[in-house]
Amino acid sequence: MDYTRIMQSLLTETNPMRNVRDKNRRLLTFHDPQLYQECISEWNRLAGKARFPESISYSPLTHTIIAPAPQTAKFEAEFRHELMVEEDEQVHIQAIQGTIGTLTGIPWGIKQIKAPHAWSISTGHRMKIAVIDTGVDFSHPDLKYSLTRGINLVHRNMPPYDDNGHGTHISGTIAAANSTQGMIGVAPRSVVYPVKAFDHNGSAFVSDIILAIDWCVRAEIDIINMSFGMQTRSRALLDIVGKANQAGVIIVASSGNDGKRRTADYPARYPQTISVGATDRHRKIPAFSNRGQFVDIYAPGDKIVSAWLQGKYHEMSGTSMATSHVSGTIALLLAQKPDLKTATTQKPCCGVPPLHSKSQKRIQRLRRRG
Repeated sequence: MDYTRIMQSLLTETNPMRNVRDKNRRLLTFHDPQLYQECISEWNRLAGKARFPESISYSPLTHTIIAPAPQTAKFEAEFRHELMVEEDEQVHIQAIQGTIGTLTGIPWGIKQIKAPHAWSISTGHRMKIAVIDTGVDFSHPDLKYSLTRGINLVHRNMPPYDDNGHGTHISGTIAAANSTQGMIGVAPRSVVYPVKAFDHNGSAFVSDIILAIDWCVRAEIDIINMSFGMQTRSRALLDIVGKANQAGVIIVASSGNDGKRRTADYPARYPQTISVGATDRHRKIPAFSNRGQFVDIYAPGDKIVSAWLQGKYHEMSGTSMATSHVSGTIALLLAQKPDLKTATTQKPCCGVPPLHSKSQKRIQRLRRRG
């Protein structure tokens, strides 16, 4: 096969000024890993010391090349029997816009799951939790000791600063560690790796999520918090979720805020994730939360106060907020009992029976069995 001609055409047609987050992109996943590697090797030979242009990226974990659709036409024609081709669909964070919050002591959700009772035994010490989201406010006093560098997939040459607030809110619930003057999260001694895949509007693409998970696996992350979703199934996303699961990474995902009774959004619907629905202060499932057979567990997600931009606090609702409670709880468990990790990646969650919405079992069961 003439790799040189195919890769040369891709190199020639690449526009270095093209927006890397162009909507009109394709995911080209090779069925044969060797064929993928030969194409990448040929690209590197042609490009010499130059890197891939920003409009093109790739995931070694899933053997996927991501490029603007006009540039992939020859690829699709030449490798039509060797490729799985997908549109690059949009993904959105899953939270209901809230209001300025007032913090008074330990947030109610953290109290309700009885996390403070566990802190004498486990605080999630050194557990590596990736938050694939909008970034984080590195200057927030409640988070400054809970963060490490992470990565920015939106603006590659910048740290993963949060320009939305959602990622900071999620990170605060997981790992805030300012018990004297601010808030404290579920696992205050865990380490959050902010992975900025979402822009200031809370939007990303499947390709961003694929690259984010690929990075997490290579960084040997323990837990990935995915407080986002979409209603379209992606085979490429399923593939990398499965690869991460096989690598021992625990993926916790929000089920969605559509109030649906028999479904969940993707990627929470994939069997390799722990799918999370929301509850309120009264341990009831609020109207916005998805529920049903695809939801594994429920956690506090209604009117949750957590960290926000510029050192402030914000009250938000959504299965996003519930997901961060579960990620923190798993960190508490794994820091104390690392052997639970294998059981968790295989489901049922942390070695306990599957948690379905019909019985309305909640995160307390997860904690008690730990």
